[in-house]
Amino acid sequence: MQTTVSNREFTAALSDPEKATPEGIRGPDRKKSAKRFDIYRNNVIYGLIEALGDIFPAVERLVGENFFRDMARLYIRANPPDSPLLFRYGKAMPDFLATFEPVAHLSYLPDIARIELAWLDAFHAADRSCFSAADLAAAPESQLDDLRLTPHPATRVIRSRSAAVSIFSATRSGASLSEIDPTAPEDGLVTRPGHDVQIRRLPPGAATFLQSLIDGARLADAAEAAGLEYAEFDLPAAIRAMLEAGAFNKRGQET
Repeated sequence: MQTTVSNREFTAALSDPEKATPEGIRGPDRKKSAKRFDIYRNNVIYGLIEALGDIFPAVERLVGENFFRDMARLYIRANPPDSPLLFRYGKAMPDFLATFEPVAHLSYLPDIARIELAWLDAFHAADRSCFSAADLAAAPESQLDDLRLTPHPATRVIRSRSAAVSIFSATRSGASLSEIDPTAPEDGLVTRPGHDVQIRRLPPGAATFLQSLIDGARLADAAEAAGLEYAEFDLPAAIRAMLEAGAFNKRGQET
């Protein structure tokens, strides 16, 4: 198949089956080839739907496979891919879900999609050795307040007005959702200390504490920010979660 149309026009026609075959599309015999283009377009759309299902398995399970595939077609039409890397596709899905009326009753769904994207980013992140309890113990006590850490490339903090972390974890593991209050706000931490991506629910204030550290704050300032926001903030518990998750680089591996 040969084409003399622009990349933009070609991509737009590929992602929308209602669009006519661009005039510049020609077969090997240089004749207009609408049928050949339709076959190619169907294959492309099918591949993108499969890719979205791989990226958002929890979303797919929550809405059902058939509904997800129909929804994915609309997403593809509104958001044609802009990269040849399929695992990068789907960045606009959380915003799409937030405005997609048929799933408005599932208010947690956009945050589930954000967690799935964070999970995928963590999976593909660079490897680093993690800052450990032994590293913390080795730091002079007089310097702890001024301690600054560099986030591990896989670290992502998730903040949600719903129980997105619990719903995501249960959906991925096949557990029941019956005991989860979907309206309960949750914070989560996505990391990959080894080969496997992990997500854990954070205690109150820990997300503020960790995000402050990620943004470059001193340990003392991060703890103060979390304490001001949450009176029940438990600094030892937040530090324990940070170390167990491998959320920061080992000192000397900041890059």
